[in-house]
Amino acid sequence: MKKSHQMLVTTLMEAAIEKAKQGMANGQSPFGCAISINGKIIAVSHNSVVRDTDITAHAEINAIRQACKQIDNIFLSDAIVASTCEPCPMCMAALHWARVKEVYYGASISDAEQAGFNELQLPAADIVKQGKSSVILISGYMEKECTELFKTWTMSAQKQAY
Repeated sequence: MKKSHQMLVTTLMEAAIEKAKQGMANGQSPFGCAISINGKIIAVSHNSVVRDTDITAHAEINAIRQACKQIDNIFLSDAIVASTCEPCPMCMAALHWARVKEVYYGASISDAEQAGFNELQLPAADIVKQGKSSVILISGYMEKECTELFKTWTMSAQKQAY
C-alpha cells in the first residue's frame, strides 16, 4: 500500500474510532465508520440504533446515507471506507450496492459477538466472494484500537443487551 494511501486509511480509521467513542459517550454501541472520496472525508458516523429506535442504523449505513447526501448520488464509486468492525451482512450488502471501492475494518464479527452483540456468523469476505462483489475488503486494520472499543463498552455502565 502506498504511504499516502495508508495515511488516508489511518486517518479514516482514527475518525471512525473517535466517532464510535462519541457515540458511546451518548449511550450508543461501539461502532464507527468513515468514508472518503478523492482523499476527502465526506462522512463519519456511529451506530445510532438505540437513539433512533432503528435496527438498521448501523455505523456503515448511517455513513453511507451521509455520504450519498453529501455528493448527491447513490453511488460512492472510488470511495474508501474505514469501519471499526467487520461489516454485518446488511452493511456489506449496502457497501456493495453503493459501489464503494475499498473497505478496511478493525475488529471482527467474532469480537463483536464476544462483546455481547447478536451477530450473524456470515463473514463479510464470504459475502464479497459469494456475491461476486468488486469491493476490496481488508481485515484487521488498527485491530487493537478497534477491539479496545468493545472492552471499553463492555466495562461501561451504559451497556445494554444487544
